[in-house]
Amino acid sequence: MKPEKVKFMLMAADMKRAVSFYRDVIGLEPLFVSDFWTEMSFGDAIIALHGGHDGSRNPTGLSFQYEDVLAMAEKIAAGGGRILQSPQQREGEPILLGVYRDAEGNEVFITQYVG
Repeated sequence: MKPEKVKFMLMAADMKRAVSFYRDVIGLEPLFVSDFWTEMSFGDAIIALHGGHDGSRNPTGLSFQYEDVLAMAEKIAAGGGRILQSPQQREGEPILLGVYRDAEGNEVFITQYVG
């Protein structure tokens, strides 16, 4: 049997703030929104937000790739996120890689493919 969907869950201390950030800054579309569980999408990918988090640090392993990651890092910072590592190219990798922490405590990678 194959899965119907794959969802990646992030934690949220303030669901309204989290939904606004992931909709307005990151660019996800809300599918279902409630105070305790939200699902947002980009294409077939679903990011779920689980309410009730205390806002503490939460490394996720999640990554969003953008055409211009430097501009996106600026947008994240202006939208309430904190840039932990400015995007930069790492030796032997075909990407620029940065890390942000949202106001909920989730730490997420942002990348740009540079070939």
